[in-house]
This record gives sequence, C-alpha cells and structure tokens, in this order.
Amino acid sequence: MNIFTKHPALCRTALALAAVAITWGCKDLLETSATPQGALNESTLANLTGVEGSLIAAYRALDCTDSNFAFGGCSASNWGLGSVPSDDAYKGSEAQDFPDMTDIENYHWGSSGVEGILNNKWQQVYEGVVRANSTLRLLKEVQTSNPAAVSADAAKGIQGEAIFLRAHYHFEAWRVWGNIGYYREDDHDFQKPNLTSDQVAAELLKDLDQAISLLLSTPRNGQVGRVTSWTAKAYKGRVQAYAGQWAEALKTLQDVKNNGPYALEPSYDRVWTGFKEFENGKETILAYQASANDGDPNGNNANTGERLNFPHSGSHFGCCGFHQPSQNLVNFFQVDANGLPLSLSSPSTWNARNDNLDAKASANVALDPRLDWTVGRDGVPYKDWGPHDPTWIRAPGFSGPYSPKKMQHEKASGAESNVGWVPTQLNSDNIHLYRYADLLLMLAEAEVESGSLENARAIVNQIRTRAGAKAQGPGTDRASIAVPLNDPSITWAKYKVGLYTQPWTDKNAARDAVRTERRLELAMEGQRFFDLRRWKIAEQVLNAYVAVEKNRRSYIAAAEPFTSRHLLYPIPQVQIELSKAGSTSNLKQNPGW
Repeated sequence: MNIFTKHPALCRTALALAAVAITWGCKDLLETSATPQGALNESTLANLTGVEGSLIAAYRALDCTDSNFAFGGCSASNWGLGSVPSDDAYKGSEAQDFPDMTDIENYHWGSSGVEGILNNKWQQVYEGVVRANSTLRLLKEVQTSNPAAVSADAAKGIQGEAIFLRAHYHFEAWRVWGNIGYYREDDHDFQKPNLTSDQVAAELLKDLDQAISLLLSTPRNGQVGRVTSWTAKAYKGRVQAYAGQWAEALKTLQDVKNNGPYALEPSYDRVWTGFKEFENGKETILAYQASANDGDPNGNNANTGERLNFPHSGSHFGCCGFHQPSQNLVNFFQVDANGLPLSLSSPSTWNARNDNLDAKASANVALDPRLDWTVGRDGVPYKDWGPHDPTWIRAPGFSGPYSPKKMQHEKASGAESNVGWVPTQLNSDNIHLYRYADLLLMLAEAEVESGSLENARAIVNQIRTRAGAKAQGPGTDRASIAVPLNDPSITWAKYKVGLYTQPWTDKNAARDAVRTERRLELAMEGQRFFDLRRWKIAEQVLNAYVAVEKNRRSYIAAAEPFTSRHLLYPIPQVQIELSKAGSTSNLKQNPGW
C-alpha cells in the first residue's frame, strides 16, 4: 500500500501539519534567534494521530513541496544537481528558459541564479530534517503525557522511521556540500557550525545503526512505502561506499544481498513505470511515493520535481523539454560484436558519432536495449505514446534531439494527473531514491576494491542478464511496450547484451567495467555526478566531456574548467549569513568559493 494515499485520515493530518511546516520552510533553517519563527507548535498535535501525521509529513519532504517549488534544486531525483552537471544530460529546453540551470551545467556555480537553486535544495533537505526531528520530539511528549497512547512497538517503529529519514536528508546535504551541520531532535542551537565531511559520515552511520536497531524487517502496518531495518542496512552500505570504507561496505552490502528482501525486477520496463502492479516491487529500497488524483487541487503530491522534464509542445505532454540526454550518453550505449560496451573495447572511437541517432540511423547499429528505456529517440516508440517525433523537441539546435524517458508515465498506466499546472506532466510514478541495482553495483565496487574480482563479474553479469530480458517494443498496446530483443517488430536497432565470459584478473579493468555498468544502468537518475566525484575522476572525465561536447552544443564552450573547487557545491551565502552569532558566521564556505 502507498502510505500517502491508502490512509486518508493520516493523509489529512499530514497535509495539515505540512501546511504548518511550510511556514518554517519559507524561512531558513538557520534563524537569527534561538527559537525559530514559524516553528511548529507541537503541543497542539500531542497525540498518536499527530505523531503519525508528523511522520508522514517527514516522508513528504522527499520531493518538492509547495514551499520549495523551484524544480531543479528540490527534485527527489537530483536531476539538476546530479545529472545536468555530469556527462549524462544537457539542461535542455531553450537558451532563454531557466538560464540558471545552464550555469549549473557550465560550472558557473558562483552566480546568483545558482545560489537560488542551491538554497532551494538546502531548504528542502533541512525541512526534511526539521520534520523528522519534530516527529521525535512529539513522540516523546505524547509518551510522557499519555503513556498508553502509543504502544511500545509503534513507538519504536515511529522513532526508527524518523531517524532513518533524518539520516537520508543529511545524506542528501552531505553529497551536495560535504561539510554540513548535523541536527538531532534535542538540538536547540540552529546556528551550528559545519562538521567535516568525515564527521558527517560518522553521524550518518550512527543514525542508521540506531534506525536498524529500532525498525522491523517488514514495513510497519504492512504499508510498503515505509522504511524497514533492511532499508536502513542498505543505506548504511551506501554511506560506507560513499565514504570509501570499502571493507565495511562489503560486509554490509553482502548481508543485504544474501539475506535481505530485495531482488532485480525481471525486466527493465518494470523499474521506472506508472503501472500500479509494479509499484514498490522487489527492486525498490527507497522511493518517493508519488500520488496523483488524490484530492490535492494542484497535483502537488505527484512527481512535482520532474514536471519540467517531459517532451515539449508537439507531444501529448505539452511542456517543457528540460533534462535532455547528451550525445555523449547516447553514444555510450553502443556495444561491440560481443554485445559488450564499445566504450571499453574501443575507447578512442565510441564517442565519434555527432549526428542524431534516430531510428533510421540506428537500424543496423548494435545497441544496449537500456538506451531506449532511458532516451527518447526520433522514430523509436516512446513507451506507448507513439514514435518520438522531432516536433517534440523545443530547440534542437540548442539542446539536441533527445528526450528523457525513465520518469515519464505510460499512456495505459492511468498514472497521469487530471489537475495542476500542465497536468499531462504530473504522474504517480514512484521516484526511486535507491534501488537494488544501485546497491548491487556498489557491492561490485566493494568486491573490486577488496580484490574479489570474480564476485564483481558475477554481479555485473546479473545486471546485464536482466538488461537483456526485454526491449522497447512498438507500444501499440500495453502488451507490446516491452518485447524480446529479437522481436521482429523492432526495426530501429540491433539490440545486443553480452556477458563478461572471461575471468577478471586485472583490477583496473574490473573497476572500469563496474563503473561503466553503473552509468548504463543508472543513466539519467541523478547519480552520475556524485559517482564521478566519489571516484575522484570528475575533473578528468568532465573536462574531456566539455572539450568534445562544446563542438556539438555551442553554449557549452562557455563552461568553466572543472577544478577541485567544483568537487563540492558552494554553501548558499544566505545560509552563511543566517548562521552568524554576532558578526561571526558559524557556517564556513567550502574551499574555493
């Protein structure tokens, strides 16, 4: 069940609480007084219903709320901060629309427009922290004033979920800014100084260990949108991998793989989908539970952070053409005669193609089928909306001929909203914040770093086997959206997925293969920039990307060289000013900014 739509009483409470929390969100977390203005008067909700509603409101902050409605910064998928500044995607649309996102793409991160995008992200993640901590304080108040109101088991579950969510929101801040303040429910100083990145990692792991100890292995009340001890264990492994704690990550992620409830979906079309029967499947570790047509008159519980990222006016969706796949990404899905990534077997030629890889051009090109679950290409079916068409692109001379495809719903799914600003762009497709394929590939990384290269090969082959299960079909009805790779209806590619049949004996080659697989599997999911950064190859990869891509998209010629200062985003200056005690700022700016 979806915890936001299947329990209307809780949902109404959560919406009421969220309305109060928005008052806080319109302020900044770091207020100039010890008692923040607009803070929730928790005593008015000091009962079980209020506690549960407060917790639901903490879940709701996973994506943009109407208190932080700037799309690129607050989106659950991080498309603006994790995809656009990488080699996966262009900003998209046209030059005049949302030029601040062009500054993100071109690494002009000191601009005032980028400051606004980053402040939007800051508000979103720390609003989530505030809501999680408010839930914990409220729970304690209810337990003190009316001990019989909340059972011991329910209290443990509520506490575990809130602590997990607090860790998630801090993780999001950590991978954007690195050096951040960490807030728990008993903090009264809202002008805390930054911790170092390593200190933040330690705090995250402390919270996740506590969440693991409190949560059950199955969702509380049977509501599958809620986190469990396995969610927290999986997330612990993620934090350890990000921190480069490979021995610890190996142990944690192996435990989740061997004993946890997760599995790959049988085919890729079931991963990003609006069909309800595939919602919260075995691959889902953590997802924003998007909800459409649930009574909100503006559709704000749907995929709000993604609503700019649909084909433009020639299509059914009508707007707005952002987050367009790059030519580099499209070229990356080419495979060699063995069905293995061409980028590995022919590193000097795989990125040579500059023309539109439309259905005609690719008819005899060997491609990984994940390309057409990820990218909308002219002449190729766009799920079940008919062939992608050149008129769907807002300004092809500016941002190329391709459209994003993963987070867009199927026509037959019934996931589309019927209310809101351009309702055709709003849907109830859940947004994966962490999925099992992501975990497996981090485990493969840990296996490589520990020297267990054959274990890593087995994991990558498992991912590739699933990739070869189904391809985009003609999409004339629901049954033909996904078909076998050799289906005679496919005329726009020669899909091929090979396995690594030779033992892996070279650690560097194994590492490259795992990293290549992460890009293929997780493309356009907001992960790529953060991967390049934690692998310590962002400067090398992104400067090489710009050197080629500026000849394809002329505006990229204005990009700044990517240097060490770009490894962390600048902390919004407004937050530094608000952190002042007297004339001294407690928050310190990241190096180089």
